[in-house]
Amino acid sequence: MTTTATPALDGKSVILTGAAGGLGQAIAAHCLLAGARVALLDRDPELLAQCRQTLDAPDARVLTRVCDVTDADATRAAVEHAAAHWGAIHALVNNAATVTPGNKVADLTPEQWRQALDVNLTGAWLMSKYAIPHMARAGGGVVLNIASQLGSVAAPGRGAYGASKAGLIALARAIAVDHAADGIRGLSLSPGAVLTSRLVARYGSAQAAGAALSAKYPAGRLGTTEEIAQTAVFLISDAASFITGTDIRADGGYTAL
Repeated sequence: MTTTATPALDGKSVILTGAAGGLGQAIAAHCLLAGARVALLDRDPELLAQCRQTLDAPDARVLTRVCDVTDADATRAAVEHAAAHWGAIHALVNNAATVTPGNKVADLTPEQWRQALDVNLTGAWLMSKYAIPHMARAGGGVVLNIASQLGSVAAPGRGAYGASKAGLIALARAIAVDHAADGIRGLSLSPGAVLTSRLVARYGSAQAAGAALSAKYPAGRLGTTEEIAQTAVFLISDAASFITGTDIRADGGYTAL
């Protein structure tokens, strides 16, 4: 018997926040490769335009919209725009995140703490709040929060970041429980250190980042954006239809130590 493979997200409409970053671009590219239509959201208009230019996809399958996920009116408008344009929303990937300072908990300023929680956690809640009703009307859908290994274990100077990512894990579980009857799955994906442009800039080069961090991972290396993106596509696809209310760690074994 022969079978013909169908793209995992064929005909699905996906909203992706933080689309202009390295991981966001990889997730967008793999969603498109899997057959999805993708709404790219980011607060930086120039980087968002560059992201769109790098994606090899027709305009009919890509929307771009400048959106600050901390702004309730902006998030609602972005969701409504995507839903009106495509008629349905099937998946939301909450990937937007902010850089947080490497301060100890007692040294964080109230502004630094609020920024981490507002962007990383409250933004995901706002997007979910407005997207879930559209998913329910479409017969179901998936909310995938891009969390972090630091949502499960601590690291020095990463208190605000870790708290926000732990919140994303809890939020995904709450969505899974609260909206199961609506056909909604809630999941979080927790990457380890991934070779993004942000990480390379922090250490000066990919080689320097690998030398500084790889020994902390049983896998002996850092992750790639493609690996995380492929995992994200699987999780929002029907192939993962019995996976909900849990955190998937793609961290090279970091949290197993």
